[in-house]
Amino acid sequence: MSGSVSSIPIIAKYFSTKGRYEEVNPYLIEDILTVNTSQLPSAECRTLHLTAIIRHGTRYPTPENVEKMHRVYNLVLHNATGRERWLREVKNHWRMWYTEDMDGRLVEKGVNDLKHLAVRMSKLFPSLISEEKLRGGHMRFITSSKHRCIDSTVSFQRGLTELWDIDDQQFDHEVNDALMRFFDRCAKFLRDVDDNPSATEEVDKFNSGPEMKQVTERIADRLHVPHSLITDEMAEAAFYLCAYEFSIKNENSPWCQLFNTADAQVLEYALDLKHFWKRGYGHPINSKSSCVLFHDVFGRLDKAASENGLGNAVSEAVTIQVGHAETLLPLLTLLGYFNDSQRLTSTNYAAQAQRSFRTSQFLPYTANILLVLYDCGEDGLRLQHLLNEKHVAFPGMDQRRASIPLYQDVRDHYRELLQGCVFETECQL
Repeated sequence: MSGSVSSIPIIAKYFSTKGRYEEVNPYLIEDILTVNTSQLPSAECRTLHLTAIIRHGTRYPTPENVEKMHRVYNLVLHNATGRERWLREVKNHWRMWYTEDMDGRLVEKGVNDLKHLAVRMSKLFPSLISEEKLRGGHMRFITSSKHRCIDSTVSFQRGLTELWDIDDQQFDHEVNDALMRFFDRCAKFLRDVDDNPSATEEVDKFNSGPEMKQVTERIADRLHVPHSLITDEMAEAAFYLCAYEFSIKNENSPWCQLFNTADAQVLEYALDLKHFWKRGYGHPINSKSSCVLFHDVFGRLDKAASENGLGNAVSEAVTIQVGHAETLLPLLTLLGYFNDSQRLTSTNYAAQAQRSFRTSQFLPYTANILLVLYDCGEDGLRLQHLLNEKHVAFPGMDQRRASIPLYQDVRDHYRELLQGCVFETECQL
């Protein structure tokens, strides 16, 4: 159920990876099954293969965030003294309902995120995502082992089986963490970035810097508590409370009144800094850890191209791969997307107001990378990239010749990665 515009928090577009997919594609607020078909190539082109790399749907918070949210809730309950209506509502009517055993599980909205995406994709690519292809075993499903990803995969399948009233056949999926959680298997990434506090020192500097200090002081003033009681972590936890209440329950919660737009932009930047340094351009190993997924995708495209060249039907018409924000971001970085001319640091917040590396705008729940291979007859094999169902150009490629480039030109563009970028080599200590 989509919310009316008035029920959407003013700060909803700054929720980073905790945002709804509908904020990235606002036309879905009116009709969740709307499809933008204007981006497909000419009628002469035939779809051969689709690979979709999808982030799981809307989920409950993880235990770590639940604990922080409890802390800020207790502080407001016992220390805040203001008489504002929203504050009275938090103190007297709002109940802390998040528990650690929720453990980041998929919520009902997350189930629907994936069911709706499946239906829209079947409308967009009817010759590939079809009942015949599904029943014939030409659609493959691969997922991370995390329950939210498995449940998202099953929800995607349910979207299709309900659409076509299939109740006489079951469809399986394979769990593959080497592909969908490659970051857990990359020893160099774990040592140099994930387990290394100095890898994210820019984040720590920003969180103790002047912009964040202004935010925490403004929050303390709104709660009528001493400035010393509100830390950057408390501010983030309260921000998450607003975000989760909206993404899970579709409610513009009183917690959202704690922030104005300027506060939300600072908190969004703090989160973007973390993603930049832990999964994005901050360290080369972040993107190189996704080499295994990169080669997997291109290997599949090559196979489809080869089968088509021999005059055969493509055996694996559709591959649906479900993972995490941490699966998509390193791959998008490897491919060169959202690479600003200046790196994100603790000191250039103001200069980065127009940055393209803004996770709120490309990495919500259910974010997806779609790669579609076409046979365009005399115009050759062509590869289209859709990000969150919108056509995007491959970074650094000459777009004047074709909005959907020749597959061979894309391979040439990424030649160095295709010839190198070996996961074992990049990740060994």
